[in-house]
Amino acid sequence: MLSQMILRALPAHFRASQEPPREGSGGEGGGRRGTGGAADPGANAPIFNLPPMVGKLIGLNVAVHAARYFIADDATLVTALGFVPARYGGSLADDAGPDMPGLGWTALVAPLTYQFLHGGVAHLGLNMLSLAAFGSAVERRLGGWRMLAFYLLTGIAAAFAHWAMDPASPDPVIGASGAISGVFAGALLLLRELGQFGSGRRQLFLIIGLWLAMTVLTGSSAPPGTGGAPVAWVAHIGGFFAGLALWPLFVRRSH
Repeated sequence: MLSQMILRALPAHFRASQEPPREGSGGEGGGRRGTGGAADPGANAPIFNLPPMVGKLIGLNVAVHAARYFIADDATLVTALGFVPARYGGSLADDAGPDMPGLGWTALVAPLTYQFLHGGVAHLGLNMLSLAAFGSAVERRLGGWRMLAFYLLTGIAAAFAHWAMDPASPDPVIGASGAISGVFAGALLLLRELGQFGSGRRQLFLIIGLWLAMTVLTGSSAPPGTGGAPVAWVAHIGGFFAGLALWPLFVRRSH
């Protein structure tokens, strides 16, 4: 898996704080031994060893989704806190009606809050698994707070990419897919930084091309999402390219 490639390629000082303590060479739990008698450093590593910020993001997304089951009018919540492109088409004083508020406080927070709303358990689960796979390596490279800023900014860029494509749409966009697409872009550039694509860029461009083709094909042919709205695949692409653009800035600041 690509996520396993990233974690194996990370330098030891990025992994050290995330690896569990190991017993000495004489203990039973000392790990698998190589030919030289040293313990294999990956023998006892858990499958899921999430860094703190990724774990908190996953926990927050799950908590928000669980809380929605106790809200009587969930549709109003989704309209208010989801990203609705049509809301940004008028002036601050405009109001399209009780079901489509204008540029009020919800419009200010929606580019952030839409990232924590999901269309169902399957939508939530797939996004959180992707966040665990790619976000872990990104956090270990950037640090927790920079990873959070990177995640949220690519999610905001994803929302406005969707707005640029369909500014009059009344359908709320929800989900972390745009932000996770940005994190995936960062993970790809991290692999390139660690030399996993060789000296050239051909493999990197090939993976990017395949991802873009799959995103367009699956997005345009997928079943409708929340409220019968189409999948916001343009947001995924917008988040991905935001990740490619922002990664060098965040890496430079992390040194």
